Amino acid sequence: MYRHRLIIQIAFFFLQNPLLKNFITGDIYQGNLKTLCTPGLNCHSCPAALTSCPIGAIQLFLAGTRHSISLFVTGFFLIIGAIFGRLICGYVCPMGLLQDLLYKLKTPKMRPRFRFVRYIKYAILAVLVILLPALVLNEFTGLGDPWFCKYICPSGTVFGALPLLAFHESLRGSLGWLFCLKAAIAAAVIVGGVFIFRPFCRLLCPLGAFYALFNPVSVFRMKCDKDVCNNCGACERACASRINPAQTPNSPECIRCGDCVKSCSRNALKCLTIKR
Repeated sequence: MYRHRLIIQIAFFFLQNPLLKNFITGDIYQGNLKTLCTPGLNCHSCPAALTSCPIGAIQLFLAGTRHSISLFVTGFFLIIGAIFGRLICGYVCPMGLLQDLLYKLKTPKMRPRFRFVRYIKYAILAVLVILLPALVLNEFTGLGDPWFCKYICPSGTVFGALPLLAFHESLRGSLGWLFCLKAAIAAAVIVGGVFIFRPFCRLLCPLGAFYALFNPVSVFRMKCDKDVCNNCGACERACASRINPAQTPNSPECIRCGDCVKSCSRNALKCLTIKR
């Protein structure tokens, strides 16, 4: 399956973003399908998007603007996480696809392990996605803000704001400090993605943090046959996320890309097998 990962990623990108003509018209689809969530980080406000982002949806619920979606969003998160874990990051998420394409560019690569800073994404999930939208309310409306979407998320900037600005000159005069902040974050993700494998996924993405919690127990997982493995280290060298699959095949950082499986000459590693 790993041989076809890029094809699957591109297919999911267009399934989630089929309305490309909206970049020219400047429209944002608001039909019935927007009540559904996509599994990946695909911005609700992107003109081409057909569905909503689960991170955006949960923030709107916690901020008090969409009470009716609480059970749906919670159930969606739990079911997708329990079945797939971070497989979603590796095969479905548009931001993951963008970073994978950037990393394929022929440039010198850095391979940091991110031993401690990788926990930033969990703090973002707890603080910006859950606590601040629920607790910091506007004194006039009594509603909270979607903090992560408003101040950090590069998905809307890259796939929504920048294409709209390119097509519609009238929008450029309304830019302020908030756009500059998000554009700087998006630029850092893009530049970093050329030299480092998926920096946004590994450091900042709250959706990745949530799915990571399920990796050790999800239905789809990695397996290492200890009786066959000779600890040669080939899988660890092949892993761009700097995981040792022979020791921790279901690490929270694993996106199930399959590179380690391909590198194993003894077929000790199995990718995307169903838990027994």
